[in-house]
Amino acid sequence: MSINSAIEWTTSTWNPVTGCTKISAGCLNCYAERMARRLQAMGQINYRNGFRVTIHEHVLPLPLKWRKPQTVFVNSMSDLFHKSVPKKFTLRVFNVMNRAEWHTYQVLTKRSDRLLELDPVLPWGKNIWMGVTVEDKDNLHRIDHLRKTGARTKFLSFEPLLGPLGKLDLRGIDWVIVGGESGFGARSLDPSWVISIREQCVRNDVPFFFKQWGGVKKKIAGRELEGQTWDEMPQIARNQQS
Repeated sequence: MSINSAIEWTTSTWNPVTGCTKISAGCLNCYAERMARRLQAMGQINYRNGFRVTIHEHVLPLPLKWRKPQTVFVNSMSDLFHKSVPKKFTLRVFNVMNRAEWHTYQVLTKRSDRLLELDPVLPWGKNIWMGVTVEDKDNLHRIDHLRKTGARTKFLSFEPLLGPLGKLDLRGIDWVIVGGESGFGARSLDPSWVISIREQCVRNDVPFFFKQWGGVKKKIAGRELEGQTWDEMPQIARNQQS
C-alpha cells in the first residue's frame, strides 16, 4: 500500500484486495496484472497468488494508522465489486473508510451491476467517492448504474479511452477523468475523442481531469491537451484542501 502514489489524480493507494479477471475491452492490457506478475516474481507476499483475487485481512486497518489526511485510491490492483470478493468483506472495507473519515476515498469499478446490487446496504459516508470505468460505447450503461447509487460524489474514468463516446449524460456526475492506454501494446488515443468529452464537461460544469495520452513512452507523450494541463477536481475536494 502506498503513500505518494504516482497516479496523477490521487495521493495514496490501499489494496485490501488484489487480483482481478478481465470483463471488457479495457482490460486487455491491464497494468495491474502486469505489475502483480512482477511483484510475484520479486517475492512480494501480497502477490504470492499473482493476479488471482486475494483478500488481505492485515491490510484492512491501514487507513486508521495514517493520521495525515490522504486522498486514497481503493483497490488500485483489483476491483472491490468483483464477484469473488464476499459482500461481508466489502462492507468491512466500507466500515474502515467510515471510521477513518479524515481521508477521502476513491473507489472505481467496471462491475457496476454488482455495485448497484450491493448499493442498498453500503454505508455511503460523504468522504467515499464512487466511480465507474467506461472505455467505449458498449459500457455507457455503467454510468446509469452509478447514477442510481447513494454515493455522495460520483465520478467517471474514461481510461483507457478506446473510441468516441458521442453525447454523454452527465446528470449527477461530479468529476470526469480521461486517459489513454500505456505500456506494451497500448492502443492509440484520438485527440478528437478527448476534446469531445472535455467540451461536454465544460458545458455541463463538470470538473475535467486529463491524465495522459499514454502509449509506450507515456512520459514523453505527456498530458497537455491543446496546450493546457487539465487538473480539475470536484468542488468538495477543493473545499477539503482549503
